[in-house]
Amino acid sequence: MPQTSEWSPDSWRSRPAAQSVEYPDAAAASAAEQQLRSLPPLVTSWEIERLREEIAQAQAGTRFILQGGDCAETIADCKPELIANKLKILLQMSLVLVHALKKPVTRIGRFAGQYAKPRSSPTETRAVPGGAATLPSYFGDLFNRAEFTAQARTPDPMLMVRGYQHAALTLNFIRALTEGGFADLHHPEYWDLAFFKHASLAPQLRAEYERMTTNLADGLRFMEALGERTVDDLTRVEFFTSHEGLNLAYEAAQTRRVPRREGWYNLTTHMPWIGERTRQLDGAHVELFRGIRNPVGVKIGPSAAPQDVVDLCRVLNPGNETGRVVLIARMGAAKVRAKLPPLVAGVVESGARVLWMCDPMHGNPATTSAGVKTRSFDAILEELDAACGVFEQSGARLGGVHFELTGDDVTECIGGAAGVTEADLSLNYASVCDPRLNYQQALEMAFLLARRMGKGAA
Repeated sequence: MPQTSEWSPDSWRSRPAAQSVEYPDAAAASAAEQQLRSLPPLVTSWEIERLREEIAQAQAGTRFILQGGDCAETIADCKPELIANKLKILLQMSLVLVHALKKPVTRIGRFAGQYAKPRSSPTETRAVPGGAATLPSYFGDLFNRAEFTAQARTPDPMLMVRGYQHAALTLNFIRALTEGGFADLHHPEYWDLAFFKHASLAPQLRAEYERMTTNLADGLRFMEALGERTVDDLTRVEFFTSHEGLNLAYEAAQTRRVPRREGWYNLTTHMPWIGERTRQLDGAHVELFRGIRNPVGVKIGPSAAPQDVVDLCRVLNPGNETGRVVLIARMGAAKVRAKLPPLVAGVVESGARVLWMCDPMHGNPATTSAGVKTRSFDAILEELDAACGVFEQSGARLGGVHFELTGDDVTECIGGAAGVTEADLSLNYASVCDPRLNYQQALEMAFLLARRMGKGAA
């Protein structure tokens, strides 16, 4: 049932908080929160309202949402080349989707704040010299540090301030890049398309990809030759930010009112989301995010019951406004065909206005024989294809996709035309948490998604 109690940016503190991390120094935590309250916002209310409008358009079928980025950002990775590479792959993927779907694509990055990560256990045990040690798990750079030492794993509230500072640096660079333009995006023939030549790629599919790339390049050059103003959309592009709102003290400290607008805004990001592990109806995360004007995502896994999802929609969006709630399904390839249809049907029957997205990453974990965490490109693609089928059969609309990816040449997920194998994972496994699609795998996934969803848009 919808919650009727009075809301404030601190009302979440009276609710049970899943994935909570306790700071040993309460006074230091309070001081860090106070410092965050005094700092300027990272994003603006008008940017948030614009994203709500674009999500509403995706709900109506006139736009598509592409969300992607790191599993967990690290403060050490706040570097220009890494940020630029993430922007580049999302921009390139979006152009492929624009061409196939014949509609605009909104880009939402998992960056400038994705410094917190839920864990399956609050502690971690490892072998150390002389035996074994148990320490707090690494919950991301907003809470503690990845090194397996007692000092590093002790939650440090000043990391919230450091996270804010690096999110601000990241946003500043992103805004400079997107205002200045990525000129190479006008020329898809310059993209890294080495996977086109891989032996495992069927000749018919290779020819289709190459034709799509040529058509996209010709269309962009034609607009340039005409001096078409819409080309500015490809050189001066919008980027929105998102992250999982796991550290509620961080989120609440930047939740405030703004002049000439009604309501409260979380100004750490354009779109926070609530994770599968923290979506309890009476929990602290739902309590905080039910009171803000931002669009709010909710990860929905195979354990969810239809009524659970309907109740979440009612609590988070009591006015049933468009552009407000984004349901991000992450079922797993083995479960999506059985688990997703009743959830979609329940939401449709309730009349709840939502945007459905598919996250084909998180439901498909795998571990190699050597104990390395990975994901299979084929399983990711299978879930994505199955989700498309579910929405086609239900009459509802799949309005977006959500990937963990990087623009770098990492080796973390196996498969894809580039042929990453288990033996290759040790070459460049850089993620501190979950495996991500690399540049070539992400771009190939965009081509495959465009091929799958573009059939009905032709």
